[in-house]
Amino acid sequence: MDDLLKKAYVTGVERVAAWSDLLDAINVFPVADGDTGRNLSISLSPLRFAGEDKDKVVRQLLMAARGNSGNIASQFFSAFYAAQSVFDLACAVQEGNAKAWKALSNPRPGTILTVFDALEDALWRENFVPDAVTVEKLMARLEQAVSETHELLPRLKEAGVIDAGALGMYIFFEGFFRTLAGESGYCRPVTEVFKGRLQIASSFKGASESGYCVDFVLQAGDKATDDLALVMRSQESAIVIGQGDLYKIHLHTADKEMIRTKMAAIGKVVNWEADNLSQQIAQFAAAPSESGLHIMTDAAGSLTRDDAKNNGFTLLNSYLNVGEKSLPETYFHPEDLYSAMRQGVKVSTSQSSVFERHEYYAAATARFEKVLYLCVGSAFTGNYQVALDWKKEYDPANRLVVIDTGAASGRLGTMVLAVCRYLSRNRDMDKTIAFAKKAVEDCEEYVFLEKLEYLAAGGRLSKTSAFFGDMLKMKPVISPQPEGAKKVGVVRNRRDQIKMALAKLAATLDSNSDALIMLEYSDNFEQVSELNEEIKKLYPKAEMILQPLSLTSGAHMGPGTWGVAFLKM
Repeated sequence: MDDLLKKAYVTGVERVAAWSDLLDAINVFPVADGDTGRNLSISLSPLRFAGEDKDKVVRQLLMAARGNSGNIASQFFSAFYAAQSVFDLACAVQEGNAKAWKALSNPRPGTILTVFDALEDALWRENFVPDAVTVEKLMARLEQAVSETHELLPRLKEAGVIDAGALGMYIFFEGFFRTLAGESGYCRPVTEVFKGRLQIASSFKGASESGYCVDFVLQAGDKATDDLALVMRSQESAIVIGQGDLYKIHLHTADKEMIRTKMAAIGKVVNWEADNLSQQIAQFAAAPSESGLHIMTDAAGSLTRDDAKNNGFTLLNSYLNVGEKSLPETYFHPEDLYSAMRQGVKVSTSQSSVFERHEYYAAATARFEKVLYLCVGSAFTGNYQVALDWKKEYDPANRLVVIDTGAASGRLGTMVLAVCRYLSRNRDMDKTIAFAKKAVEDCEEYVFLEKLEYLAAGGRLSKTSAFFGDMLKMKPVISPQPEGAKKVGVVRNRRDQIKMALAKLAATLDSNSDALIMLEYSDNFEQVSELNEEIKKLYPKAEMILQPLSLTSGAHMGPGTWGVAFLKM
């Protein structure tokens, strides 16, 4: 595969990630559960390693696929990825489109499939030449196909939007083909291209659903096909994709445990994922209304995708690499990370590319009047400078306000949640920005490590220091500060950790304090939950938040880590 083609795949994936919030926001078909952006980001993530062995990437696409859109897309790209140059694209698209249609028992026009049809038609109608004129014509054809989805599916027409999966593919292919034409820096904001079709009508009422959206891989022999067909016959939205001894299965079911039991009787169940549909639909319906100011921050702030959806802010992910698996950090399950670390699996973190971060800023400012970016501390990442560089070139109207919080993990997360609460009460841009600046000064955090070996493994501490520290049972206490992670103490056991945490809280708060207190856990949820109840009694007027530690922090600090962050309101 040539280098330009590799770059094109990566550009497409990064554009989908940056616009995933918008895809979630208009996701009403087949179920209004707001997860198309997430599903496509996860499902296409193996393409970030374009250029690696074809069979390996195709297998990873199969394993990663999530949701209706993600499973269909994974089938298309398992063939599309076979293209080694631009001259192979037409054949690869034809094969990929055929596989995508076959993946569904009841395929419907007006979905992601409509875009694949349009792409196949356009590439076969005339030979593809990677130049600006040809790409412009191609994107016009795909734009038409996406727009048509509004008319083809009654639910989309009722909601007043285009299909989220189809839009996701348009976003991917614009990045892909413009990169091949040498103009990857130019992509029109989709808010301009599809203006008037990216906001769900206030009159729309999504159908209620119960049960679970389940994705898993079954490892079984060739004779499993008949057994699978028997089980799938009674399930909704069923997709079964076979590849060697692996079967990728997606379905909606009222009884996930029954499905798991039946599958375990056929073969080995791996990569099991189950979303509660009723919870997702309720969360989607309760999404907060937009205000003049939109908050954006980094997932390094011990914040989850649910936090972002419930409070209406945008999360920028770093990538977590665990063995051969690489995903945006908020798409990983904490237990998978800490289990891997305890087993000695190689774990690392990496920043998203400058291009991907720029796409996030562009997507946010295209959708919202003003964006306040509460950025992870510049001592921890280069995000602050990347944002300033983007502003200088692309933000003459000063629509992106960037604050270097000097923080990470719970300190950053606590600030962000406090700012969201302040904004929801006051709806005032200037006052909210002023509140955020004060929160940066006042918020505190203390993180308690179980062992030093993980910091040493990540190069943040000498291995000799870690060895002697662990041998002497020394448990360091650190605090994320503008100058970096500052060591603020050493204790010998968990009792001393709790004693220090309570002392730090007491130095700032009293029993009548109106405060936000975040307790962060790694693989020690039950222990931290007990402390949460104790602190509730000491500060009855405070809002307590029990939260998983940022996985980028957890990857460097390891299992057993916990922390406390707090802000007096």
